[in-house]
Amino acid sequence: MQKFFSNKRLIVLLVALILSVGFISASIAVRDKKATPPLIQQVGNDAVGIAGWVVAGPANAINGGLSDIANLMNTYSENERLKSKLDDLAQTKVRNQTLSRENKQLKKQLKLTATLADYDTVTAAVESRSPSNWLNVLIIDKGSVSGVKKNMPVMSGKGLIGRVTEVNKTNSKVELVSTDNNAANRFAAQVDVGNKTINGVITGYDTASGRLVMGQLTTDAKVKKGTKVYTSGLGGRTPKGLFIGTVSTVKKDDYGLANTIYLKPAGSLNDVSVVTVIDRTVQ
Repeated sequence: MQKFFSNKRLIVLLVALILSVGFISASIAVRDKKATPPLIQQVGNDAVGIAGWVVAGPANAINGGLSDIANLMNTYSENERLKSKLDDLAQTKVRNQTLSRENKQLKKQLKLTATLADYDTVTAAVESRSPSNWLNVLIIDKGSVSGVKKNMPVMSGKGLIGRVTEVNKTNSKVELVSTDNNAANRFAAQVDVGNKTINGVITGYDTASGRLVMGQLTTDAKVKKGTKVYTSGLGGRTPKGLFIGTVSTVKKDDYGLANTIYLKPAGSLNDVSVVTVIDRTVQ
């Protein structure tokens, strides 16, 4: 009896194994005979499917969200990089435009210097110019150390733009030909009409038309449009033959008597960055 009970566990194990094999065989036989699995198996499969969906749904959503965030961060970084490139491009464009404008003005100054073979010249850059005093004065970066002296004429581009009125060691003040200062030392000018020379004075500047005004003419002879006007050298302050401008229109004064000549300035009075100071003793 004791031996029987000692083998009881072995017997239970064998019985359980036989029942398991039997259940498996029966399940296989039922599955092969039926088109659909048993109800219990269906319930189990559905439960496993639902559980998988419940677990996989949030995981997929989180994974998709993280992917969207990564794409958004990449887009932001790329946008910032493109913005910086656009800023650099805009700055480069402005710098190129500035250099191009300065290059053109320097070329004009070189051509002007080549035509002034009989003059000693000092090339200078415009150091400052007040917006409130734009058409009156400007400051250049050359002074007495460079040989600049008071009353020397100043040219820019193709023609005369002013006169040195104040000289310091390293800079000078230039009074422009367009100044509205009534006490300014005006330029004596001349224009040739055939074999005749008409003298006058640059008396002012018409801001509306951007034209210099030449008055106090010595004759009322007819002057043609496009005729060039030069300094006459009269007055003892400015050498003769500096190009001032070309005749634009000729009008009678308010009384219909004397002529007034309006000139298109040869030198730019608005966009000035480089100038040439004329150093020559008046003959």
